[in-house]
Amino acid sequence: MKHIILAFGLIAALLTNNELFSQTKRTGASLGREEYIAVEENVRLHVTDLGEGQPVVLIHGWPLSDAMYEYQYADLVQKGYRVIGITLRGFGLSDKPGGKYNYDVFADDIKVVLDKLKIENATIGGFSMGGATVIHYVAKYNAAHVSKMALFGAAAPIWTKRADFNYGAWTKDDVTALIDLNNTNRPQLFANFGQIFPANETSVSAGHAAWLGTIQAQASPYAMGEALKTLRDSDLRADLKKIKIPALILHGKLDKICTFDLAEQMHKLLTNSKLVALDKSGHALFIEELPKFNAELTTFIQQ
Repeated sequence: MKHIILAFGLIAALLTNNELFSQTKRTGASLGREEYIAVEENVRLHVTDLGEGQPVVLIHGWPLSDAMYEYQYADLVQKGYRVIGITLRGFGLSDKPGGKYNYDVFADDIKVVLDKLKIENATIGGFSMGGATVIHYVAKYNAAHVSKMALFGAAAPIWTKRADFNYGAWTKDDVTALIDLNNTNRPQLFANFGQIFPANETSVSAGHAAWLGTIQAQASPYAMGEALKTLRDSDLRADLKKIKIPALILHGKLDKICTFDLAEQMHKLLTNSKLVALDKSGHALFIEELPKFNAELTTFIQQ
């Protein structure tokens, strides 16, 4: 009996040693990068970090997440770039705390992520509200970690009309109505935006529209409402004047959400900028003219 027990013990020990040996010898399959990065206590942001090479940082628009850049990630990784998509607090898979949702907070969060990742000489790009966020980040932090800026259908210099800025499609009262709708019938808000997001009924496929719908549904209703207040009330003209790094402005000529005259105003205020019109695109320019969008972005990065 004693011999049998010793034999079982020996077999168990060998199996345990083999298991430990196999674990220590295993080569990790991942790049070892964090998918969630803490920016303050109890707030973690979801970060897509793919590829290797010169870094490209992408910031999504309202009310999407970094997942919107699926087809930019694929293209840039294949071309030898490292792509880092940051989902802002309150959206997508990032944490959704109560509190402030303004460009200062968003810019501070981006700075923490880029500090932690030790990113240098990156091209930073932003879509819609993400474009406005990128403008504020570059101005506030004097282009820390980045050497170029790209804006895609950006909600800037100001998203709402006022006495000294008669551009764009929205008044402050219009956006206040959007906030009210967000707080009473968010599905209707999504439906309304879905109708004006593309240039026309056929420029975005039903499949792509449904895909975007699943992304925006992940957003916090509270964060959406607070971010709409930021979009309504912010003026980034002073920020734009501070920026000296090269800037690319990609903007849909048929954009109904951030109309093309906003792009022209940004181009005037950015002293080192290039404006490229996507003639067949609305606000969904990153899908509607995907080959041209990706080609223009790559060319800008390479310059």
